[in-house]
Amino acid sequence: MSEKPIFIKMRKKERHLEQLQDQTTLFFKVSLSTSASCLLFALIAWFLLDMQGVVPAMLLGFALSNSLNLWLHRSHKNLKVTYHITQFLALIGAVSVVLYSGGINSPFIFTLALVVFSGYVQAPRYGRIYLTLSMLILVLVYSQSLSEYSIAENTVPEGSRDAFAFLSILLALFLLGGVFGYQLMETQHRLYRTKSKMEKRMKEKEMLLKEVHHRVKNNLQTVSSLLRMQSRGVEDPYIQNLIQSSQNRVVCMAMVHEMLYMRDDLAKIEYRSYVQDLGDYLVKSIKGPESNIRLNIDIPDIELGIDTAIPLGLLINEAVTNALKYGFKDQDSGEISIVLQQEDQKEYVLHIGDNGVGFAENVSHTTTKSLGLKLIHNLTRQLKGSVIRDLSKQGTNYIIRFEEISQAPFHTLA
Repeated sequence: MSEKPIFIKMRKKERHLEQLQDQTTLFFKVSLSTSASCLLFALIAWFLLDMQGVVPAMLLGFALSNSLNLWLHRSHKNLKVTYHITQFLALIGAVSVVLYSGGINSPFIFTLALVVFSGYVQAPRYGRIYLTLSMLILVLVYSQSLSEYSIAENTVPEGSRDAFAFLSILLALFLLGGVFGYQLMETQHRLYRTKSKMEKRMKEKEMLLKEVHHRVKNNLQTVSSLLRMQSRGVEDPYIQNLIQSSQNRVVCMAMVHEMLYMRDDLAKIEYRSYVQDLGDYLVKSIKGPESNIRLNIDIPDIELGIDTAIPLGLLINEAVTNALKYGFKDQDSGEISIVLQQEDQKEYVLHIGDNGVGFAENVSHTTTKSLGLKLIHNLTRQLKGSVIRDLSKQGTNYIIRFEEISQAPFHTLA
């Protein structure tokens, strides 16, 4: 699998875990603060405001039931369940207090906005759900206030209503600004710091990958130089030819790593320029710098990953090398055509060939001793493709269909 997508997935996974942990921490801090505030409000209402009945009972009930809900989270570990239970407890408690403290005129009605805000903090879809529920509740509360028959009466004593209104608004402001606001700001800063750390780590990994590609390219070039030096001490033309072919294959792979090193995208290379550079190198290496061999390259602006680029590059190397050595053996002019077409997102068709002398129709990769011809077929198989010889044209021409490889396990070319 290409290197950069792996690190992107790792970064996304780590960031998701960080966000989940931050959401859990934020939810528990807000829930505990809300339960404590409602418990304090209930005690003040009972002992200082001389309130009896539903209002202090609902405040106390929410504080205790929500604390129990948070405690149960330790056993089932399902944050969604715990969150929705808290939200429904808050919604039921808020509606009950509103109905028994003045209905649509109750100052406690602003706490419904906190339920909606809490929903949006967790996820936009939750916020929309609780916004819809809260708006329906407001409509029902308002409709009830217009009705002649009230289902609930204001249980707040006449002399305590101003104090109750003050405490209700104070509770809403405290939860909105002091609890939600502070915790959100703290979580935002934590996420920003985490993002900065992740970006720094990603840059470090990219630099490491660049260095890896650079060193691989250098090592391959060293191997190529060693092969060239080895060939100078060999007098047998056949052995020299074998060493040169091996050297060209090494250079072919080194070019891929060099282009990956030079690019910002460490996963893919721009393939047209790669084939152009490879073709020019092979023509100069085999036929010399003054050769009249023309390269007709028609490749769209596509980018291929390393698992596709290297075997396809080796395949093109073999086809071009065979054309230069055997198709134009006694010629210093001719044309080599390389046309790559993309059929869909991952499937391609390569037309590659020359207008040289060609070879007999009955010769195939199974009957010949030519390593180049065998490699063309084996590399096509590695690319999950098929190769057929195009006999309608002069020289040696192939039509190769293949797929882009997203993940290539270890394999050999044998």
